[in-house]
Amino acid sequence: MSLGRGLSALITPTIKNNSSSVSADEGKVWFVPISKISPNLKQPRKNFKPEELDQLASSIKEHGVLQPLLVVEKTDGGYELVAGERRWRASQLAGLTTVPVLIKQWADQQKLEVSLIENIQRENLNPLEEAFAYKRLIEEFGLTQQQVSERVGKSRPAIANAVRLLDLPDQVQAALVEGKINSGQARALLSLSTSQEQLNMLSSMLGEKMTVRDLEREANKQKVLNNRPIRKDPNVLYLEDKLRAELGTKVNITQKGIRGTIMIDYYSDDDLKRLVKKLLNE
Repeated sequence: MSLGRGLSALITPTIKNNSSSVSADEGKVWFVPISKISPNLKQPRKNFKPEELDQLASSIKEHGVLQPLLVVEKTDGGYELVAGERRWRASQLAGLTTVPVLIKQWADQQKLEVSLIENIQRENLNPLEEAFAYKRLIEEFGLTQQQVSERVGKSRPAIANAVRLLDLPDQVQAALVEGKINSGQARALLSLSTSQEQLNMLSSMLGEKMTVRDLEREANKQKVLNNRPIRKDPNVLYLEDKLRAELGTKVNITQKGIRGTIMIDYYSDDDLKRLVKKLLNE
């Protein structure tokens, strides 16, 4: 099953009651003591709004937990949450003693992937939580951006753009999490070369309520004044990397609006002949 296709295939209707020892029988739903379940400290989502938990707790009191939590067994006999921490927290507020769970046999990478996908599908993550999760998959588990995109069902440029948000100063990241600016505005700030320029522009944004287009214009003006090169779009950088890998030589793409130029370097007559044959598919 492709993880990017969703979590619905993980849920089955068979329910078994068991208040003590539970065998990890894939495909069955068990009721286990809520006290035996602990949260995954490395799960992507860190922020839970109290008012939303209260609303969910009220619903759980009336209707119960309609979708099982996903857990893995711990060596001490308890269970670690993979997906469903919001339901777990709300169930405690509702006074439940047991909750329905699906017990899975998953390694750390798959636990992160499933938790990330569930939160993305429910739009529960703020942009930085999502970015940190992508970064973990890339750095801790050695996945490429393309592999991450295939697993979570998002485009590779979307993954690249998300991870780049982690390069912003702490004050800008805080403004993004608090909803004072959106992801598009944050990405526009990345085109500025220094943290101080980004912070200065953030102050202007919050004071003048700039649009993303306004920000891009102001950022470009700032770069011209400082005689600094404009950072390339990550999509263009990705295409350059693909062409370099395919052609085995340096490739540079310059873009102005919808038009641009592709420059391909060669270093000898033989190298030129090789490139021509490759480009003409001879």
